[in-house]
Amino acid sequence: MRAGIYIRFFLCEESKLFPLRRCLLISDYMINEQIRDKEIRLIGEHGEQLGVMPSKDAQKIAQEANLDLVKIAPNAEPPVCRIIDYSKFRYEQARKEKENRKKQKTTEIKEIQLTPGIADNDMNTKAGQARKFISKGNKVKVELRFRGREMAHQQAGMDIVLAFCQKLEDVATVDKPPKMEGRNLVVILAEKK
Repeated sequence: MRAGIYIRFFLCEESKLFPLRRCLLISDYMINEQIRDKEIRLIGEHGEQLGVMPSKDAQKIAQEANLDLVKIAPNAEPPVCRIIDYSKFRYEQARKEKENRKKQKTTEIKEIQLTPGIADNDMNTKAGQARKFISKGNKVKVELRFRGREMAHQQAGMDIVLAFCQKLEDVATVDKPPKMEGRNLVVILAEKK
């Protein structure tokens, strides 16, 4: 038997073994025999209030309806349980989460690398790329990498990064000011609001 997964069996009237209706703890919700509270507030399968009753009686009602007893609000006093088809409930929850993820706007951080000896035309090309990223709603991480003796001229690197930010000030604002991270000078630009 695998750790954490239990399947219970019971003998039904036709003398055949059937697995007890979905007694696994698959998500955060407790179902059927996992509900150990003495009293619960029960909501019927059509949303009607059935009142406060012992959990054993609620489980019998759910079994008679051939549905599951699911603990919806465990922190309420007494806990709220509902009689529903658990697989259908899980499907609807997954669909809602998927819908919410679709509506959520994700912003990526695109990275542009510069060097202390960058020429003006190269900087204009990089600024054009950054402008394109920002117009699409992404953030841009501008990273100026120092190598070897270039570390002695950090102020020149700071001037280059600030000049780069000024080229984009019509479409972007500085989200995170220039800061040294190891051998790199990093600034993050975001879309202007």
